[in-house]
Amino acid sequence: MEEDISIINSNTRSEKIKKFIIKNKNKLIILLTTILLVVFGYFAFKEFEKNKKFKIAEKFNQSTTIYFSGDKTQSKNELIEIIKSKDSTYSPLALYFLIDNKIETSNDVINNYFDVLIKEVKFDKEIKNLIIYKKGLFNSDFQSENNLIEILNPLINSDSIWKSHALYLMGEYFFSKNQKQKAKEFYDQIIILKNSNENIKLQTQKRLRQSFSE
Repeated sequence: MEEDISIINSNTRSEKIKKFIIKNKNKLIILLTTILLVVFGYFAFKEFEKNKKFKIAEKFNQSTTIYFSGDKTQSKNELIEIIKSKDSTYSPLALYFLIDNKIETSNDVINNYFDVLIKEVKFDKEIKNLIIYKKGLFNSDFQSENNLIEILNPLINSDSIWKSHALYLMGEYFFSKNQKQKAKEFYDQIIILKNSNENIKLQTQKRLRQSFSE
C-alpha cells in the first residue's frame, strides 16, 4: 500500500514538473540562453583582455628597444600610448621608464601621467599607494612644502605599508631645507609607528642619533 502511494506521488511530481516545463518552455529557453551568453561573454572578455595585455607588453618591449637603438621620438610616443592605455602592469612601467631615462622633461606633463595612473587605473590598494609615493618622490626636488604634503597626505593619513616611506620623505625634505624641528616631527612619527618599514626605521634612528642628539 505504502509502495503504491509512493509511486503515485512520484508520478504526480513528474507530471507537475512536465506541466511546468511545458507551460514555461519559452521562459526557460530564454533563461538558459541568457546563462550561456553570460558564460560565453565572460570567457570572451577574459580572452580579449589577455590578448590586449599581450599586445601592450609587446609594445612596451618594442618601445624600450627602439629607445636604446636611437629612435627616441618614436619610443616616447609609444610609451605615452602605453600610459594612456591604463594598463595596470605596463602603464606604470612606461611612466617610470620615461622618468628614469629623462625622455619627458616637463614636470607638469609627468604629474599629469601620474594622475592618470592614480585616478583612472584600477590597482590593488598598496600598488596605488606605491605610485602615490613615487609621485611624491618625483616632486620632492621642486615642489613647495604644501604641495608635497598634499601629494603624500593619502599615505600619511593611512595605515599603508608605504606610510613610513612618506614620513621619511617629508622628514628628509625638511632636513634638506635645514628646518630641523619640522623634520624631527616626521622622524618621531616613524619611530612610534607600529608597522614602520624596518630599513626606514633604522635610517631614521641613524639620522636622529647623528643630527639631533644633544
